[in-house]
Amino acid sequence: MTDISAAPASGSHRGSLLVQDELTRKRNAAETRFRLYGIVAISIAMLALAALLISIFSAGMPAFRQTFVTIPIELPADKLDKSGTRDSAVMAKVTTVGYAKVINEALAAALAAKGISTDGMTEKQIAGLLSPEAPAQLRNYVLANPAVVGTSLPEFELLANGRVDGFFKGRVTMESAKLDSNITPEQLQVAQKMTDAGLMGKRFNWAFITAPDASDQRPEAAGLGVAILGSLYMMIVVLVLSLPIGVAAAVYLEEFAVKNFWTDLIEVNIANLAAVPSIVFGILGLAVFINFAGLPQSAPIVGGLVLTLMTLPRIIIPARAALKAVPPSIRDAALGVGASKVQSVFHHVLPLAAPGILTGMIIGLAQALGETAPLLLIGMVAFVRDYPGGLPGGLFDPATALPVQVYSWTTRGDPGFVERASGAIIVLLVFLLIMNAVAIVLRRRFERRW
Repeated sequence: MTDISAAPASGSHRGSLLVQDELTRKRNAAETRFRLYGIVAISIAMLALAALLISIFSAGMPAFRQTFVTIPIELPADKLDKSGTRDSAVMAKVTTVGYAKVINEALAAALAAKGISTDGMTEKQIAGLLSPEAPAQLRNYVLANPAVVGTSLPEFELLANGRVDGFFKGRVTMESAKLDSNITPEQLQVAQKMTDAGLMGKRFNWAFITAPDASDQRPEAAGLGVAILGSLYMMIVVLVLSLPIGVAAAVYLEEFAVKNFWTDLIEVNIANLAAVPSIVFGILGLAVFINFAGLPQSAPIVGGLVLTLMTLPRIIIPARAALKAVPPSIRDAALGVGASKVQSVFHHVLPLAAPGILTGMIIGLAQALGETAPLLLIGMVAFVRDYPGGLPGGLFDPATALPVQVYSWTTRGDPGFVERASGAIIVLLVFLLIMNAVAIVLRRRFERRW
């Protein structure tokens, strides 16, 4: 028995596992480059996101703090309630002009008491340190508390003028005030002295979240109260309509519909509707719900219906994907023990697909919350001034929405509204983060493994 030689054939190449050949080196280099590309792409995306957030928060955080003037105010009965009845209906006949005179006298007295000189300033310039909203603030307080007439309020907070507020936030300078017809350097100097004397200061501004919008001349008084309520009402409409309709459509198409030309056509159209620009749905809502059905403009019901149409494809598609992800063995096992098709779907498949369905629903609602174009087309730009008396009390009352309010503020000339718009974006981002967090919690809460 002879041994067969294990020597390699002449001209063959024998490599070592410990030494990379040329082909392996090229492959490893390609993998390294691919990982580097991924790291660079993620880094660029993170830098862009950080730049966006820094820009928004740096511009919007000042909106949550407002400059207020705190002074004692005398409320003379001979000017505010000549009848002496302390009846709010009778006292309402005194307009903001009458309250402005009371405030101006109180401001002059407070400045004199603190030894702050106003030489060279007119009465109009002194009164201009306060917001035009200040008389309305005092009037609303007195009408809500008629018993205070005839007494003295030791401290009452009034909004400072928007330019004065901008001075303490860095938007307005002494140099820019020289070119501004709405403020003078002398007024800013007096405002600084008032701050040093404790008559003026900044604090957290709850009214930015609860108050309504203001006119183009009063950015310091503008708030998001009506816009938040309008968005809330619309989201309720979208949730009530889109969830049952979207889930029912997904269950039927995925579990019961016969696969033929018509179901294929429906599926293709659903996919196409998910990619249709949102402004198209606004045109549809304007034509159908307002012009044809006669529903009121600026009403949350119309906005909710339009956003429902837009959201439905974005709920149906992930709901079908969640149903399809349930293993067929679940269905077969349910049918094998005697369950009907409906029982297997609703008792077994649907509960297992619930996390994916809920996640898709909340993401769809979050996308709808940020839509602007369709709401502009249906006129969701109502200006509700007599808030809270004019609070949108239902789905058919005039209202606006958060993204529309942001758009409205960015189109106004006063720089104070740009600050307000950035602050509104922060509020909108907070709502979106909350909704996405809810989606994550629901997914983990209802998730089942098989």
